[in-house]
Amino acid sequence: MSLKFHWFLPTTGDSRALIGGGHSIPIGVGRPAARPGTAEQVRPPDIDYLAQVARSAEQLGFEGVLTPTGTWCEDAWLVTAALLRETTRLKYLVAFRPGFISPTLAAQMAATYQRISGGRLLLNVVTGGEPAEQRRFGDHLEHAERYARTGEFLSILRGAWGGEPFDFKGEHYHVEGATTARAPDPIPDIYFGGSSQAAGPVAARHVDTYLTWGEPPGQVAEKIEWMRKLAADEGRTLRFGIRLHTISRDTSEAAWAEAGRLLAGVDPAHIAQAQQVLAASESVGQQRMRGLHEDFRASGAVRDLEIYPNLWSGVGLVRGGAGTALVGSHAEVADRIQEYAALGIEEFILSGYPHLEEAYWFGEGVLSELRRRDYAV
Repeated sequence: MSLKFHWFLPTTGDSRALIGGGHSIPIGVGRPAARPGTAEQVRPPDIDYLAQVARSAEQLGFEGVLTPTGTWCEDAWLVTAALLRETTRLKYLVAFRPGFISPTLAAQMAATYQRISGGRLLLNVVTGGEPAEQRRFGDHLEHAERYARTGEFLSILRGAWGGEPFDFKGEHYHVEGATTARAPDPIPDIYFGGSSQAAGPVAARHVDTYLTWGEPPGQVAEKIEWMRKLAADEGRTLRFGIRLHTISRDTSEAAWAEAGRLLAGVDPAHIAQAQQVLAASESVGQQRMRGLHEDFRASGAVRDLEIYPNLWSGVGLVRGGAGTALVGSHAEVADRIQEYAALGIEEFILSGYPHLEEAYWFGEGVLSELRRRDYAV
């Protein structure tokens, strides 16, 4: 069986500590000060460090790297374009919000990117579920309306790549003769995640790979079944991917000790502050992430946050977006990946703190283990 693995570019900054930022939280929230005598200082997202992460991901055999979007990130288009000459094979999964850019301009940018990169662009369309974040960029649509606009955006995007002038008139966009000088070759795959009833039909009609955050296998299976039916109603099939963090070590004890170290370094006041921010999210996916640790009381017991064997919800205490991690020995993490793969997950988008070192733990440990099990990775 063939699986694809992607890593993550930490364009909000990186650290040996569990830090906030991510999907919706201001960069300072949940970020502890370095303790005297420790190596927990923040690594700024300068281009040289991000190049280290990208080159390491390529060397270790990852398919690509996800680059996030939002106020607290460096711009994904600009950062990844700057990194193209640092790598030769690695693909860049560029996240962007469709409401903040013209669909015809996005089609043109993607076509240019494919030419200068030699076909290494993937697109992660992020509709957006944080009201304050949307308003910051001048977007005042309601949650369901944003997904309707995303559907129109993707219709125009694909239409502009079709080789002929494309006309479209909808509720949110009206374009005449949308096209690009040359169609991108290949057409970039479109990735998309959304757990709401408004999101499902958009994914079913328009995207190539549907993404979910790292919920327990039973919940993931239900989501895959839901999306397969919606796609079948549209006469389409989808690929499925999952977004997770990882803490993989030579032994299970060492992995859980590292998770415990990360948890111990977070001030309970930072957890409360981050959870207050996340509670205001309109994202159904974010609400589901919060639900995975809502009964947690800061007891200090790291495995109180183990919600399924080797699935730890501690990251979501301070980070928006993906809030769970696979924790365990390389063999145990490989077991969980096999379990998700058996449900239909074909792509894994992963990250860890810090991203440079964790890429090596996963690449040299888990990817090697999966190859021994005859997976093509």
